[in-house]
Amino acid sequence: MSLAAYGELEPRFARLSHLAGASAVLHWDRAAMMPPGGAAARAEQLAALSVLRHELLCQAEVGELLDRAEADAGDLDDWQVANLRGMRWRWRHAVAVPAELVAARSKAASACEMAWRSARAADDFAMLRADLEGVVGLTREVAAAKADWLGCAPYDALLDGYEPAARAAGIDACFGELEGFLPDLVAAVLEAQADPPPITGEFPADRQRRLGRQLMADLGFDFEHGRLDVSHHPFTGGVPGDVRLTTRYEAADPFAGLFAILHECGHALYENGLPADWRGQPVGGAMGMAVHESQSLIIEMQLCRSDAYLAYLAPLLVNAFGVDGPAWRPDNLCRRVRRVARTPIRVTADEVTYPLHVILRYRLERAMLAGDLPIADLPEAWRAGLAELLDIVPPDDADGCLQDIHWMGGDFGYFPTYTLGAIAAAQLYETLDQAEPDLPMAIRRGDFRPLLEWLRAAVHGWGSYHASTDELLHRATGRPLDPGAFRRHLERRYLDN
Repeated sequence: MSLAAYGELEPRFARLSHLAGASAVLHWDRAAMMPPGGAAARAEQLAALSVLRHELLCQAEVGELLDRAEADAGDLDDWQVANLRGMRWRWRHAVAVPAELVAARSKAASACEMAWRSARAADDFAMLRADLEGVVGLTREVAAAKADWLGCAPYDALLDGYEPAARAAGIDACFGELEGFLPDLVAAVLEAQADPPPITGEFPADRQRRLGRQLMADLGFDFEHGRLDVSHHPFTGGVPGDVRLTTRYEAADPFAGLFAILHECGHALYENGLPADWRGQPVGGAMGMAVHESQSLIIEMQLCRSDAYLAYLAPLLVNAFGVDGPAWRPDNLCRRVRRVARTPIRVTADEVTYPLHVILRYRLERAMLAGDLPIADLPEAWRAGLAELLDIVPPDDADGCLQDIHWMGGDFGYFPTYTLGAIAAAQLYETLDQAEPDLPMAIRRGDFRPLLEWLRAAVHGWGSYHASTDELLHRATGRPLDPGAFRRHLERRYLDN
């Protein structure tokens, strides 16, 4: 009976989940706590865990159990069927790649991430080049192995690992639609916007951290099940129930660190809102990275840059930093945190120009993997692409091709999900705004329960029950991913006010 086979699979996948969670905490520790001298030992630990998870998942009996469970899925309820689908997806991605390739790529990525830290600090791409060539070469092997198994193009095989069922053809169409209106929109906003009064002074990191923790707690983050630290690159790690957030602070600009915290808090709220009854199972995990990014952006962009939220935030800033004057009024905060500018830095880019940063990385990573862009030529290709898309050139490689950590860790196929997530966030918030007409008043009071309750019901609590992001969005909003919702949001916020 499939129920018996399925019953054997659940504890196996729970064990795999625990091992993945251990790796996630080790990754967090490497970024936030580990001394530099621990890099070699940590690389060995992470590689060992990667290989162990791979070997456990690729055992012959796992495939046999999946076949038996699928043969008579009528014995399973809907959540078990969805869980079985997630099990099969993980198994297919695993068995395609030999264990020795998994280990080699893990070690290469660990070495490359550590080399990136030094190269970025020194603004010296040459320090990273050999390590990045190694990661790209091994990622090509992974992509080719998965493509053969999954019956798709190599880049699609990598993309599927982050966003199930997504394909480059769909990304091309979506990004083509964005490129059709974003350049003119950027120009129109730059022409229309007024610069805010300048802010001056020092904003100590400890005060930024205290305020950031308050903002997280007000949004519903539970510090009994997570923490906030500092790293080179803001990220969310850990596991549901023990979520680890990081940010970085700038003494002259409190908004960079605070909005990074709010972004990561959106990720964390999603992780801790996933279905507790299915924790440790594939169906209890995040739907995919596009949905994950939508949950960070619905907090950081849709909510926290709204008029209502900035009215709530203004007095908190005044109290936290002892500041006063016109620059700190809600209307001027709106001008500041919604200011559009052509900047070389993705993580601090505004929501109007941000998709163009993602499009650049999407083009470059496809070219690198295809062998059309030698790694040595990446800095110049980056400069040329940024000039084409945003009409600017980065001042150096540290703020150019060295600014992101993703490729160093082997994360090819990840970047498109940032913009897919921005579109989904706009679509979800548009639906939420219609469903909760009193939401702006609640936000001004600092009451975020209506927002979080809606997200829990519409997104978080479904985990990976749905087969695709489009299916989840259709249930929540009545339609699949809609770039038009993103365009409407940008035009309302930046041109209609």
